[in-house]
Amino acid sequence: MDVITVQKRDIGAKTKYLRRSGFVPGNIFGGTLQESIPIQMDETAARKLIRLKREGSKLQLVLDGQIIPVQIKEKTQNTLNNEIVHISFQALSADQKVNSIIHIMLKNEDVLAGTVEKMMLETPYASLPADMIDTVTINLEGVPVGSVLTVGDISEFQNEKINLQVDADSIILRIHDEKRAAAQTQE
Repeated sequence: MDVITVQKRDIGAKTKYLRRSGFVPGNIFGGTLQESIPIQMDETAARKLIRLKREGSKLQLVLDGQIIPVQIKEKTQNTLNNEIVHISFQALSADQKVNSIIHIMLKNEDVLAGTVEKMMLETPYASLPADMIDTVTINLEGVPVGSVLTVGDISEFQNEKINLQVDADSIILRIHDEKRAAAQTQE
């Protein structure tokens, strides 16, 4: 699990000045915390975090020598100037279920004979922190045209330790015949 060092942020400091100084503002909330903790982290660490992790990913924050297990709850970016505006973290407590998202990654999409229609690549769920799942990778190599993949078809989702917040019949993706899909778009 990744570990990132953060510092408490002076709530009176302007966030624009903070960003110009090479820091990204954020906050930690939930879990056993009595109230939200405003934090700041080094921009280099924040960029690496954004590049390698997603919302729902688990990690540990070190704040004043204390390790706090968290998940990334929300990240705000300004895509026009490539600025990380804010990152929110939810503190995790080992005995409290937490809502999160499983990201579905597709592998070998380029070798398919058909076109993939992506319906749902994020699946909401709840679990204890020890049972959290960050991503599930689906290998599409050899999957025939006409296939439909549902939430219930994914073995990782058939885990009693996670409570899916979508129906097992929810469609994740469909594979269409490329020729038929191209003909329909020309009509």
